[in-house]
Amino acid sequence: MFDFEKLDVYQTVRGLNQEVYAFIYKSKGLDAYIIDQWKRASLSAVLNLSEGVGRMSVADKKHFLTISRGSIFECVSILQIIYDLKWIDEDFYNKLYSDYEKASKMLLGMYRSFN
Repeated sequence: MFDFEKLDVYQTVRGLNQEVYAFIYKSKGLDAYIIDQWKRASLSAVLNLSEGVGRMSVADKKHFLTISRGSIFECVSILQIIYDLKWIDEDFYNKLYSDYEKASKMLLGMYRSFN
């Protein structure tokens, strides 16, 4: 097992990625650009987290955690846009929003642990 797989934050972000992709593929009529960007940001969050854990220097680790957290922020903005457009129901919106908030806090805590 790789180090990043042991982290709760990785499992949280990974789970979000799975939920986003499942939602995207079952939904019809969504704007292709918004969906493409959401997929990219979601994937970026999980990939940069795992890459950062594998880096050797603290500066590199913090850099990739910052990118991962930025991708989470991007996902939240996209989530809010699709909610405003009524492309997602309120319950699922609230669940994803809460999970993104949790992931963001976990990433920030991990970042701060390197200070």
